[in-house]
Amino acid sequence: FGNVLHGDFGTSISTRQPVLSLVLGRLPATLELSLTALLIAVALGGTLAVLGTRLRGTRAEAGIDVANGVGLSVPDFLWGLLLIVLFGVLWPLFQISGRVSPRLELPFSSQFYLLESLLTLRFDLARDLVSHMFMPALALALPLAAIISQLLKQSLKETVNLDYAVLARTKGYSETRVILSEALPNAVLPTLTLIGVQFTFLMGGTVIIEQIFGLPGVGRYIYEAIANRDYPVVQSVTLVMATIFVVVSVVVDVLYAVLDPRLRTR
Repeated sequence: FGNVLHGDFGTSISTRQPVLSLVLGRLPATLELSLTALLIAVALGGTLAVLGTRLRGTRAEAGIDVANGVGLSVPDFLWGLLLIVLFGVLWPLFQISGRVSPRLELPFSSQFYLLESLLTLRFDLARDLVSHMFMPALALALPLAAIISQLLKQSLKETVNLDYAVLARTKGYSETRVILSEALPNAVLPTLTLIGVQFTFLMGGTVIIEQIFGLPGVGRYIYEAIANRDYPVVQSVTLVMATIFVVVSVVVDVLYAVLDPRLRTR
């Protein structure tokens, strides 16, 4: 019973090293993947929202709504498989497995490979890391980008008709300038809360994505731990994820208070 409890019908992974150190050793790969996916989702979703607002009432807006619907209806793991077929097999532009090419020497002092390669100006390593990370990050980002686009576009549609936006038009501002400089700073606040909540779900989605793309992150680690019934690892990953959720929630609340002057107290 002891061997089964530790998830091994021989030796448990968690008995060889402290469980928390094993989890934290794989956490940087998942954080880099999740943050890259978040940046892609914000850039893509924000662009679609601004375009949809600028082109409201046209066929282009209807096309953006259809794209958002497709993004919401297709799960991230299916996006991952489609991207592998398209850009890994038919048009082999990106790497489909692993985090970095085995032929490269890694002169890193931490597990944050992409961040450290950029800070040390090792763009050759950064290029290889991005080549491995782009497809899994895009697969995670597409559903979130659709959510961001829908919510932000709805908020923009409300704010572009408020008094300060109308006043900006009377001053001769173009519609694009009204959207970007007047409406967007106020419309982005509800979306900020959504991004903070969705980031933790984004990290949860790495369980399947890391397994599909062979990435050595926390998601793949907990998948293996569950398969092997390695309960200490599962408990440690749950604790780490809960801590990240609390930290992200606090950061989002602070940013919301900073960006919204109505919430500030004297």
